[in-house]
Amino acid sequence: MKINVSLEEAQELVLSMVNPVGETVVSLPAALGRVISRDLIAPFSEPSFDKSAFDGYAVRAGDTRSASSASPVVLQVIEEVSAGSVPVKKVVPGCAIRIMTGAPLPEGADAVVPFEDVEEALGSIVIRRPLAAGSGVIPTGNDVLEGEVIARRGRRVNALLIGVLASLGITRVPVYDQVRVAIINTGSELLDPSEKRQLGKIYVSNRYLLEARCREVGAEPVYLEGVPDEKGAIAGSLKKALEKADLVITTGGTSAGRYDVIKEALSIIGAQILFSRVAIKPGKSVIASHKDEKIILSLAGNPTAAMVTFDLVAVPAIKRMSGLEDPLLPVVTGILAGGFPSTSPRRRLLMARWKRQNGLGLIELAGKQGNVLKSSIDCNLLVDVPAGSPPLAAGQSVAAFVVGNLNDSLSEDE
Repeated sequence: MKINVSLEEAQELVLSMVNPVGETVVSLPAALGRVISRDLIAPFSEPSFDKSAFDGYAVRAGDTRSASSASPVVLQVIEEVSAGSVPVKKVVPGCAIRIMTGAPLPEGADAVVPFEDVEEALGSIVIRRPLAAGSGVIPTGNDVLEGEVIARRGRRVNALLIGVLASLGITRVPVYDQVRVAIINTGSELLDPSEKRQLGKIYVSNRYLLEARCREVGAEPVYLEGVPDEKGAIAGSLKKALEKADLVITTGGTSAGRYDVIKEALSIIGAQILFSRVAIKPGKSVIASHKDEKIILSLAGNPTAAMVTFDLVAVPAIKRMSGLEDPLLPVVTGILAGGFPSTSPRRRLLMARWKRQNGLGLIELAGKQGNVLKSSIDCNLLVDVPAGSPPLAAGQSVAAFVVGNLNDSLSEDE
């Protein structure tokens, strides 16, 4: 067992123990947010035929070669083709076919002239400028070529990809199974928010916080009833969790107090501890263990500490198990909007949010750090402060882990 490991070593140890879970096939609408388990190949080209880019007339470019204002070209209109219909006639020299946006290009035509660039008169059109072959035409395969890889394994499905798949007639998508994450809250002092308040008791927030976080990263939370600070009860709950889930998260009981009995419970079920404690603040009290090829992450009971270690250690594991190629959190660099007055003997993670001010992107630290959950409501970053750092100053460049949606901050200009 390793003690007081770095964040990077903690991530590496956990990631080395997990792999993508099983595969399944889902309907196209249900694929949103899921991770593709096999490369998706285009069954045909899109568009599958040359088509008109706009409403106009399909012509032979060669017929317009000599067209000018002084010497216009007159072409006879022999047919009209709307979107969804197929041209019957062929464009021969001296002729044109009226065509709508998206309609197939008639045989013999190699250009389309827009309506506004011609004069119509008695079944004919007058063209006063030459056209290049291919102008006004969307060629076959302009978007996707038959046999082309549309999306590679390990990519998360978004709305645009669903649109592309629909355009290719793909209605079933191979994806990785959702990771099932069991959440166990330990502590004799905990009440569910639905219960009546009691002196000396607190409402359990970690359950709802971590369930929501799981859903945000595409996992399926599996909640087990909270258990008291009793090693036998915790061990029993861990056994149930290992049967129901792919990854197990516990909160509470990870420090060195009399009632912090997670290690004893892990010993009872025969779990092997990978490491205990990570050299960060908040969130140092975390234990990673494994049993039956499944990871158990035991986080601190403090909601802020639990959230930080969940984001930095559990989320990468969930991403790897979900099939994502790059499981680590993205990192951004930005300028601090305000300072942080304290020194940081240990590596510190500060809650912050990305904001806009006078059109510039800035990183704004939460008003309160540490054990205050309310200050993190609008936060989408964790500023990474190296161990031994002096106080931070406004205007200083810092690096931060992205833990939320930055789009929520992009529209603000204060």
